[in-house]
Amino acid sequence: MRILLLMMLALVTVHLPHTLRCAKITIMDHKECEDAYPGNITDTMVCANVREEGKDSCQGDSGGPLVCNGSLQGIISWGQDPCAVTRKPGVYTKVCKYVDWIEETMKNN
Repeated sequence: MRILLLMMLALVTVHLPHTLRCAKITIMDHKECEDAYPGNITDTMVCANVREEGKDSCQGDSGGPLVCNGSLQGIISWGQDPCAVTRKPGVYTKVCKYVDWIEETMKNN
């Protein structure tokens, strides 16, 4: 486990920026998202697409927030490789589907 962690830290140091970045993206219709990734999209996911190529979440961003009007709506999960391509959306965990679980987990810990 220590080796994996060190390798991940090395990758972060070499490939990722040291400052937070922000991009404006558009939430997609669920059916359109299902069409982009047939058989891989569930009701616990939400998709968002870039308005212009080159701005999107990418490797190393997983776990980051998708914020709409100041409210957490999603958590960066996965997408197409290469990232930031307008043909395929980024896929996010839909936070509202997990609010009860989050509250229960926080209460019990």
